[in-house]
Amino acid sequence: MASPASLRTWFARLLRRTVPTSAAEPALRTGRSARQDNSALDPFQRREREFVVIGLGRFGTSVATTLVEHGRSVLAIDADRERVQHLSTVLPHVVQLDATNVDALRQVGVENFDTGLVCIGTDFESNLLATVLLQQLGVKRVITKARTRTQRDILLKVGANEVILPEHEAGIRLGRKMAAGHLVDYLEVSDEVGVVELIAPPSLWGHTLSEASLRQRHGLNVMAIRRGDDLIVSPSANFRVEEHDLIVVLGRIEDAERLRQ
Repeated sequence: MASPASLRTWFARLLRRTVPTSAAEPALRTGRSARQDNSALDPFQRREREFVVIGLGRFGTSVATTLVEHGRSVLAIDADRERVQHLSTVLPHVVQLDATNVDALRQVGVENFDTGLVCIGTDFESNLLATVLLQQLGVKRVITKARTRTQRDILLKVGANEVILPEHEAGIRLGRKMAAGHLVDYLEVSDEVGVVELIAPPSLWGHTLSEASLRQRHGLNVMAIRRGDDLIVSPSANFRVEEHDLIVVLGRIEDAERLRQ
């Protein structure tokens, strides 16, 4: 496996080259074999992690730029030359090539990255093939975007470690917020359980968390309270809920929805 220092050298060499016009003119020829160690399986084993992001639509670009903003090493790949040229002012390491071409992926050293994110949204065949190729090249963790549950099932069967459906999940989140009225946001942990931020219902105003007994009555564990610009993490049992407070709870999403009833 390439060390962080060698990867920085690789990136520096990459930046000195022009953006290729096709997979036949890749950014760099490395010829490195896939990694044999399993250190990337444990996120606590490495001080620095590297990511390759394939597909630079709105979703892929957001993922790549966020990773870069958090100081991660990212190689961004897209087949569209104009898109790559446009993003070259935003992303420090971006190349144009066909991600369904295994030789092109080898030549840019994809096997040296801990995590691969396949964010091709419009062409499922390319999405599927890129996912399989990343695994074959030795990328330890492959996360793939899907548009439908059927696509998700197929991607999981071919070995993707994780499949996300951003449009589907966003639609569910908006629907739940609109239906419940008092839900501000939530993060789904499983099909039934999530971390939910909700507006404190009138039944809790003026009561302490101990008096509210949310865990005993509703199966909800209070993780934090947001009051204006302040965030109170792990509030005590004597904390008194006020109007306009936002409560962050862990529990069944249905139980959080029923809290206002």
